[in-house]
Order: sequence, then C-alpha cells, then structure tokens
Amino acid sequence: MADEVLVERRDGVQVITINRPGAKNALDRAVAEGVAAAVDELDADDDLRVGVLTGAGGTFSAGMDLKAFLRGETPTIGDRGLCGITRTPPRKPLIGAVEGWALAGGFELLLACDLIVASETARFGVPEVKRSLVAAGGAALSLPQRVPFNLALEMLLTGDPLSAVRAAEIGLVNRLAPEGEALQGALDLAATIAANGPLAVAATKAVARGSSDWTFADSWARQEELIAPVFASEDAREGATAFAEKRAPVWKGR
Repeated sequence: MADEVLVERRDGVQVITINRPGAKNALDRAVAEGVAAAVDELDADDDLRVGVLTGAGGTFSAGMDLKAFLRGETPTIGDRGLCGITRTPPRKPLIGAVEGWALAGGFELLLACDLIVASETARFGVPEVKRSLVAAGGAALSLPQRVPFNLALEMLLTGDPLSAVRAAEIGLVNRLAPEGEALQGALDLAATIAANGPLAVAATKAVARGSSDWTFADSWARQEELIAPVFASEDAREGATAFAEKRAPVWKGR
C-alpha cells in the first residue's frame, strides 16, 4: 500500500491514516486507492471489527488535491465514490478521528464514517459555494440526514466553517477530546464496539443505515432479513451462555 496511506492493526481495530501532512492530507489518486483498499481489508478480515480513519500531522484533510486534479487525477473510485467510501461505506463500523481541519472532500469522507471523535480545536467546512462549486462528494446529500435540516443548509449555503464544539452541540460529532487526543478517543470508542458481537454490530449498522430508504410497510421485513441470521448464529448462543456463566463472551463471527 502506498506511503500516502498508513494502515495498522490495534486489537481488532484497523487504523487508516491519510499521510500527506505536507499537503494538508489533500486527496489524490494514491490516497483514494489506499483508503479503498484498506476498507476492503476491514470488511474482508474477520479479525478486524472496527475501522478508524484519521489524518497525519494535525490535519484530517483539506479536501481534493487541486494540483493532482489539474494533472487529470481523481480521488473517486469508480461508482464507489470519494476514496471508495462515500457512496459505498464499509459494512463494519468506521469512526473518523479529527484533528485540525476537515474541509470539502475531507469533510465528505467524515460523513461516510458512522461516528466522529474530534479534538476541541478541530474545524469543519464545506466551502464549495464560495468558489461557485457544489459539494458533490456527498455533503449536500448526507449532511441534512446527520444534523437538523436548517443547520445543514446553513453550512452548505454559507460555506462558513464550524467549530468542533458547535459540531458536537448539533450532533455531528459524537465525542470531543483534548487537542492531540482525537485518535485515542476514537480508539477508546472503537474498543467498546469491538468487544461486542461482530455479526450483531454489522447487522445493526445495516439496519440503521438502510432504514431511511425503506417504507414503513417494508421496514420490518427488511430488518428481519438482516437480523435473522444473527439470532441463529453461534455467537448469539455464546452471548447468552456467557451471560449465564458470568464470563466474557468469545466471539467466532459465525
């Protein structure tokens, strides 16, 4: 995998780091391919339970690399979207860990994450309209689903940045951390999720993510399709047995 994206494992948690600090972690083709390959590994490896996406050097990402764009590069991976995750997020939970700025395409990567942990000094923004552009990488579509509609419109139509504290107040950020400790905060959150049954976690995410597209009449049947295999799994029996025996469960992912 390219040095522009670093990938490591920490007790069932995959940490994906955009590693272009000299370019404010701007997104070029190498970054896009590296992130896409990492989330593919996350979903394919049963030993990995949760992913954490972050940026090196005190910045999450300043968005698309315009110099690379002028060279003909794009950080979009086919029909998978920006860095392979904005249109097709991974099946397993993905947490964004934010220091510094998350702007434009960088902010749109965060919206592909399920949860966000940010340092108290982090800043978020979708400034595209200030250049007569549209936030086409997912912000205009998904931000109104993550925060109250009028607040999403304010961000999208003004292009003005949002502080981490305000982002937490409106529900965009799950947890705040002291400056420099966003990654550790995300790892703590990931560890809590990774301790749970992996089949149940993946199915729960699938229901929560998919339900906005389902009609009420169809929703119970669609949910049943996703959760029935979980209730019939070895892990479900293990969870009940471990509870009865007052011990920690040992998950097999089946």
